[in-house]
Amino acid sequence: MEVVIYTDGGSRGNPGEAGIGVVIKDAEGNIIKEVSQYIGNQTNNVSEYKALSRGLEVALDMGATSVKCYLDSELVTKQIKGEYKVKNERMIPMYNMVMPLIKKFDSFAIEHVRREMNKEADALANKAMDEK
Repeated sequence: MEVVIYTDGGSRGNPGEAGIGVVIKDAEGNIIKEVSQYIGNQTNNVSEYKALSRGLEVALDMGATSVKCYLDSELVTKQIKGEYKVKNERMIPMYNMVMPLIKKFDSFAIEHVRREMNKEADALANKAMDEK
């Protein structure tokens, strides 16, 4: 099964109250799963990684074998692609949490998108922070 995943993580204060949003769509663009989750006091970058990790876990649980991920975090996207090194000590465990999940898919792609293209996941992350 092929899915498209949109993820977003946010933090009010950086670090501060944080939430993640995940939207999983089928190949036709229909929403098949949404996740809105409060994750405590985190930085924005940790939140972005946790959102991606959660999206990948949910996709695996659904039986997805092929994923394309869209994030509005250029940093996380470039680190996953290997274009940027993961230098920050707090980011290394986040990176190491995501990479084994990626390897479980037959096909994986990740792309950076502008915030306007990620409104659904952004709204879910904000909802999580609002409802904590």
